[in-house]
Amino acid sequence: MHKLIITLSTIIPTFAARKGKYAHTQFINNVLRVRATKIFFPSSPPKNFATLASALHVRCKFLLKNMTFTELMLNDSIVKAVTEMGYTEATPIQEQAIPVLISGTKDFIGLAQTGTGKTAAFGLPLLHLIQPTHKSPQALVICPTRELCLQIVGEFENFKKYLPHLRVVAVYGGTSISMQIRDLRSGVQVVVATPGRLIDLIERDAIKLNEIKYVVLDEADEMLNMGFEEDIEFILKNTVNRDSMWLFSATMPTQIRKVIKRYMTEPKEVSVGKVNTGNKNIDHQYYITNATHKYDTLKRLVDFNPGMYGIIFTRTKIDAQKISGKLSAEGYTIDALHGDLSQDQRNRVMDSFREKQITLLIATDVAARGIDVKEVTHVINYDLPDDLEVYTHRAGRTGRAGSTGICLSIINTREVGKIKQIERMVSAKFYKNEIPLAKDVTRKQFYSFIDKLLNADISHGDYDLFVPIIEEKFSEISKEEMIKRIASLEFGRFLKYYQNAPDLNVAIRESRLSPREFGSNDRQPQGLRGGMDRRGNAGERRDTAGRTFSGGSNYSKVFISLGTKDGFYKASFLQYILDQSGLRKEALGRVDLRDILAWVEVEADQAKQLIKALNGANYNGRKLRCNQA
Repeated sequence: MHKLIITLSTIIPTFAARKGKYAHTQFINNVLRVRATKIFFPSSPPKNFATLASALHVRCKFLLKNMTFTELMLNDSIVKAVTEMGYTEATPIQEQAIPVLISGTKDFIGLAQTGTGKTAAFGLPLLHLIQPTHKSPQALVICPTRELCLQIVGEFENFKKYLPHLRVVAVYGGTSISMQIRDLRSGVQVVVATPGRLIDLIERDAIKLNEIKYVVLDEADEMLNMGFEEDIEFILKNTVNRDSMWLFSATMPTQIRKVIKRYMTEPKEVSVGKVNTGNKNIDHQYYITNATHKYDTLKRLVDFNPGMYGIIFTRTKIDAQKISGKLSAEGYTIDALHGDLSQDQRNRVMDSFREKQITLLIATDVAARGIDVKEVTHVINYDLPDDLEVYTHRAGRTGRAGSTGICLSIINTREVGKIKQIERMVSAKFYKNEIPLAKDVTRKQFYSFIDKLLNADISHGDYDLFVPIIEEKFSEISKEEMIKRIASLEFGRFLKYYQNAPDLNVAIRESRLSPREFGSNDRQPQGLRGGMDRRGNAGERRDTAGRTFSGGSNYSKVFISLGTKDGFYKASFLQYILDQSGLRKEALGRVDLRDILAWVEVEADQAKQLIKALNGANYNGRKLRCNQA
């Protein structure tokens, strides 16, 4: 009952304004009056419908959870299909957009980051509103790239599994236009298109837009960034009979505001998070080095993160080709995506990346438009984008659909100010990390190899046949020597490369950065973190959230028997203890990581939780010690 009340109190403001259009509004009204009022207003329930809805919304707000798709009042066939896909609760953008769109809203603006479920936010209400018996195009979805076009159609096909008479067609460049014309003529209700191919079809009179009721602009900011503004206007001028226009975007640049002003009438706007802000599931880090060491820094970051499945962004296609060629020659599984590739070549690269035949993809911003690949662990900015808003789109390739991700940026000393601008724009903390030293990289790789060796699947194959031969061959070799030989075979080239590798970090003189410019979120040089300054005075320290403190009763110091010799550096160590303990990052203060041990300052009331999680825990076959120092 409570769940019903909560659901109704969330959607009632939308429905209250259109009571006359819904046969079930009286039912909602009655439920609210008779049942909800008894629970929330036992003495004197409000008589006015709107007052009751508003009051209920305020009282229920603290209990609200994500709504289910059933509660969003979608077509039963759509709900059944979505449930079979494994989705039960709506994401915030879906929860806020779907009730508004199915209610008959004319023009709509949905602002949310990439990977938050925008396709379902417009796709489900669109399929709910379409008339399957009418065999002409009723809805037009415009998106920037072929990849996104196919992705949307794929999602729609899943959503309409139990709507057999509803047809969706994708039209995009780089493939036969005659086949697409044939598909359009066979009777479709929804067309998903890229701007260029759609205009070709309009000019050939191969598609009729006079019956289009709904126009959706997906990734509107990306389309305008790619120079499609005139194309979009041409298309909108040819859909004169549309009832509604829905615009979905991650950012709200000036160009979009112009389109809204010209083609939309009093649009309803829904925003999940602040405009232009980044995904909160993404950890933003940056590394400072000389311009001449950027490639070596890139290699080192890739080597320090075994198992990375990532996308590297460069400013130019020449850099993308050059870096891809060098890394490929050195044995990395990588390929490049840039504007010189034919559609077939692009398809092959993307198929290889999706199937993880290659684990690194290097791309320019234009070439990467519309890429949607699940499970990307890292995004690396080899070059920062010229347009700061592009950073949001780059970072959004990881941390999708509730998962976490990491966005790394390689910069020089002159670009620190640019990082601060992006940090303010996306409203997220950016952490300055040290570029791993050669010994840290080799240690991390070696531990990764050991884990692979220990976890190798030997269930497939009759290895017992070879055991006697192996035992005979290795009978005079000790266990230690065998380990060294295995390490030599696996890491010979790797160890040789890093044997005399220099420190790639560049120190920033304190005088070059004002306190504001340095920012409260940086992992700062020792002189700025605390302890004694150069005059011998006690300096204030900053914790992981950027707050200043000098120890005191609010914090406890905890000893942990882990250090750099276990393959950790400060960021990875911090992540490890957060993962193990379940603490928030804000609960931790100063972290002092040594070779074989570490001290961590933690909020006093959280210390027991950290100790309980780590003391006696197993790490690489040994028990950890964790206690108050």
